[in-house]
Amino acid sequence: MSVEAQKETLGFQTEVKQLLHLMIHSLYSNKEIFLRELISNASDAADKLRFLALEDSALYEGDGELNIRITVDSEANTLTISDNGIGMNRDDVIEHLGTIAKSGTSSFLQQLTGDQQKDSQLIGQFGVGFYSAFIVAGKVDVRTRKAGDAADQGVFWSSEGEGEFTVEAITKETRGTEITLHLREEEKEFAESFRIRSLIKKYSDHIALPIIMKGEPAPATEEGEAPEEPKDETVNTATALWTRSKSEISEEEYQEFYKHVSHDFEDALTWAHNRVEGKLDYTSLLYIPTNAPFDLYERDTPRGLKLYVQRVFIMDKAEQFLPMYLRFIKGVLDSNDLSLNVSREILQEDRAVTSMKTALTKRVLDVLGKLANNEPEKYATFWKAFGQVLKEGPGEDFANKEKIAKLLRFATTNDDKEEQTHSLESYIERMQESQDKIYYVVAENHETAKNSPHLEVFRKKGIEVLLLSDRVDEWMMSHLNEFDGKQLVDVAKGELDLDSLDSEEDKKAKEEAEKTFESLTSQLKEVLKDKVNDVRVTNRLTDSPVCLVVGQYDMGLQMRRMLEAAGQKLPESKPSLEVNTDHPLIQQLNTETDDNRFSDMANILFDQATLAEGGQLTDPASYVARMNKLVLDLMK
Repeated sequence: MSVEAQKETLGFQTEVKQLLHLMIHSLYSNKEIFLRELISNASDAADKLRFLALEDSALYEGDGELNIRITVDSEANTLTISDNGIGMNRDDVIEHLGTIAKSGTSSFLQQLTGDQQKDSQLIGQFGVGFYSAFIVAGKVDVRTRKAGDAADQGVFWSSEGEGEFTVEAITKETRGTEITLHLREEEKEFAESFRIRSLIKKYSDHIALPIIMKGEPAPATEEGEAPEEPKDETVNTATALWTRSKSEISEEEYQEFYKHVSHDFEDALTWAHNRVEGKLDYTSLLYIPTNAPFDLYERDTPRGLKLYVQRVFIMDKAEQFLPMYLRFIKGVLDSNDLSLNVSREILQEDRAVTSMKTALTKRVLDVLGKLANNEPEKYATFWKAFGQVLKEGPGEDFANKEKIAKLLRFATTNDDKEEQTHSLESYIERMQESQDKIYYVVAENHETAKNSPHLEVFRKKGIEVLLLSDRVDEWMMSHLNEFDGKQLVDVAKGELDLDSLDSEEDKKAKEEAEKTFESLTSQLKEVLKDKVNDVRVTNRLTDSPVCLVVGQYDMGLQMRRMLEAAGQKLPESKPSLEVNTDHPLIQQLNTETDDNRFSDMANILFDQATLAEGGQLTDPASYVARMNKLVLDLMK
């Protein structure tokens, strides 16, 4: 097949066309960062070649000196970024340059707000760095060949960013990728050598690969001899940033390196840079982002640290070095204690990996602890973005449960606000002198939680209760049974034991009520036998007539509803109905002699208790019919 016969014109994915339109119309607030993105991609291509060449050195094709070369042509108004990394074949080009972030682009477009400044912050979360070229270029040409392929298997890709691109076969003698930006007339500044050099120093000085440009031409001699040809110069430091001393690295350099490894467009919230020597020898540079990525809750999405062994890139997303609940951490790990031919399978069985994971997990939790203690406003930002993920920790990391518990934040009845700002330590500081337990309630949302009838006696006695309404909360609390020696108690489970807080008068009043209303509770239990496990007098209500309580060791109502909604089959479990004998409705029911009216009232009270818990009625029509009948009887 001839080269011309292999030329195709293809259309971009629909989402790509929309995104290109946004970019071309100045979606980025700072357009010069296109260079950072293209250099980062070139660096990644070199890393991938190094890794594959560990098993097949022939991929180097006799040239193991990896670098990035940048060429400016002010007359042609072009800028070219080339690398001698892994390169791409035809299928790679169509897959990677015809789509964006594969599964993520639709989600990206759905989150656009119309505010350019806010929307630009989303881009880095969706892996669309290559397309930043169209911010300054009216046309982009790509010449590439995959390492190991024959010279005549090169590929040429070209697009003006208007909805389609062309792909054709070419001959390319060297492996790697060359990207030429045909700059718009108003972007001539990016075809100037001085401007590009300053941007490399600003954004990409940390790249461990040499970034090479031609030096400035020497002036002509007085004798009229032609000046010497400009020599190649390495513009960046070309030293892996994490290998340098912390005292030598500025905050700006740390932040730019974060953007390189994370493809985020915002600064990191904080970071930890550590060198460990002893039984293990490794360097780690761990970052905590400011905002959550769009796929944070997709636990199957590949994620992890960039892994290097003796400064040789091994793996882009090494997930074995941090637990799943810390999956938001970005950064680099460089070890001298792992084999160069390490693979995922070997990593999972390596003792050094287990030791590093333990140490790195502790390091991250310590950083978060310092942030919480010393910079509460920053920690509040972190918690808003990643709090629900950190809540997975108590169930996944028994060894660090106490550390994680100190980092948790909650809404409470102390102020009834929805913002989760209170720690367990601050709750204990506010506990009543005779209080020996930490109380909490779980509900579908914050409003339901703070208005739960289970809180009535606690509000009356001035006892603070944690208000939990995140989906993960009930699961988390099933693994967090105590903190600082204090038992955590769900106020909606089991019989409420307030012995240390109840007065002798309260205890005596409850005993008398149980005797006085013994017949009523027995009758209610008979009428509701298909719905409840037991009916008993309560000490937890002051304003509501009834409430539902699950068994001490049963699954909570909220968790049960979530699992049933997900289609899981669960064993039958009936709640208990607790009645407030001081409420007029219960006192009126105690004197009711009509069996039908008693049955209707009993079922109405049960349904109302279900609604107060945020639940759904199994037979709403019957509830409405009973209520209508009751209202009509009252109107007669």
